[in-house]
Amino acid sequence: MITITQATEQDLPLIRDIAYQTWPTTFGEILSPAQISYMLEMMYSQDALNTQINEKKHVFLIAKNTDTNEYLGYVSYELNYTSKPLTKIHKIYLLPASQGKGVGRLFIDQVGAIALAHQNTRLGLNVNRYNKAIQFYERMGFLIVGTEDIDIGDGFLMEDYVMEKPLIP
Repeated sequence: MITITQATEQDLPLIRDIAYQTWPTTFGEILSPAQISYMLEMMYSQDALNTQINEKKHVFLIAKNTDTNEYLGYVSYELNYTSKPLTKIHKIYLLPASQGKGVGRLFIDQVGAIALAHQNTRLGLNVNRYNKAIQFYERMGFLIVGTEDIDIGDGFLMEDYVMEKPLIP
């Protein structure tokens, strides 16, 4: 059975560990090793994760297979992103062995239900323009609504699609 629970600060090392396991597979053919290393440290240091939770009000959810006691992945989101009725999914990563088993769908459904409960009418996310997950997001009802090139420092650039999904109560 798969359970999804809200992460606490004590779960941050687990989230970091999952990120370090998933990023090389997810981005190995898209980004340089130097950019992957830079972004992991920028987004997943203890300080960065604490800031995301405590200051930016990101909520992390963790999926776990209770039959095997294995963690499967995580998602983070922010309600009312930029003061709009939009819930922004900032991160969604599954361990490679967990992909294709419905966990991503469970995360999207759970975040969608939470968003609706807070009167948010859309889910939004950014995804690298070369990420294979784009097809998954499209199957989940997300549409490409724009592009963004984000300078993240050290000469690195995030080249993203902006995707949104309308939520129906």
